Amino acid sequence: MELIYLLSTNTLWLVLVTGLFSLLVGSFLNVVIYRLPIMLERQWKSDCNDWLGKLEADAEAKRFNLVVPRSQCPTCGHNISALENIPILSYLFLGGKCRGCKTPIPVQYPLVEAATALLSMLVAWRVGFGPELLALLGFTWALVALFMIDAKTMLLPDALTYPLLWAGLLLNLKGMFAALPDAVLGAALGYLSLWSLFHLFKLLTGKEGMGHGDFKLLAALGAWGGWQILPFVIFGSSAFGAVFGILWMVARRSRESLPMPFGPWLAMAGFVALIWREEILNWMTKVFVPF
Repeated sequence: MELIYLLSTNTLWLVLVTGLFSLLVGSFLNVVIYRLPIMLERQWKSDCNDWLGKLEADAEAKRFNLVVPRSQCPTCGHNISALENIPILSYLFLGGKCRGCKTPIPVQYPLVEAATALLSMLVAWRVGFGPELLALLGFTWALVALFMIDAKTMLLPDALTYPLLWAGLLLNLKGMFAALPDAVLGAALGYLSLWSLFHLFKLLTGKEGMGHGDFKLLAALGAWGGWQILPFVIFGSSAFGAVFGILWMVARRSRESLPMPFGPWLAMAGFVALIWREEILNWMTKVFVPF
């Protein structure tokens, strides 16, 4: 009870405790980012094998989820101990290399942990102590996982987008972030806007311009923030993606267009839109409805 009182009355302590706890969450998100795509691929193969009447290979039949087997080096199989799994500190202590085979550890791991902690601390500072903080922390952590998974694999798993969608609608039953009608309309318009753009682009070019996961992610963002945030999210994510695409082509010294995931930019714009929702809506009202 004393800790709860301290967190509810002292913003600095709230931000610090949130940051420390979120470092652990970031470590778990690294597991999700690595394992969930593999779990999905194995499930798809299993479903195909079942449909074709084939038996799975023994290697594919091994139990593999977010808990089992324990974390290990993918190169040498060295089991990672608890002391080697301390967020950020273990990476620095090991010099960014596996203790067993000295293979470099991807810098993604400490970066995800640090980003998760910093974003969570920002949320705690903006929102303060209360149920809204818990909800927005879950929202933030889900977006971090979706950002990284889409950036690495160009997948936005239903296992993350659907729960995020339903969570937004349920939390807005009492209008936590948006009125329920606005949230329902936001989910519907979020999905239909990109769905329509997808089919129009395919009709004109014969190509698929984005994945279906993008529709679901924008629907989830609309469910959290209401339909009012959708214009900002769409244009903001497009701007983020365009800037990154230009910088990427300059860095590669090539004008060749390559497939780019859209989910990371939706996640970035959606995070900004919900954390600064009122300020953004006020700004949009002044810009687009000046009189």
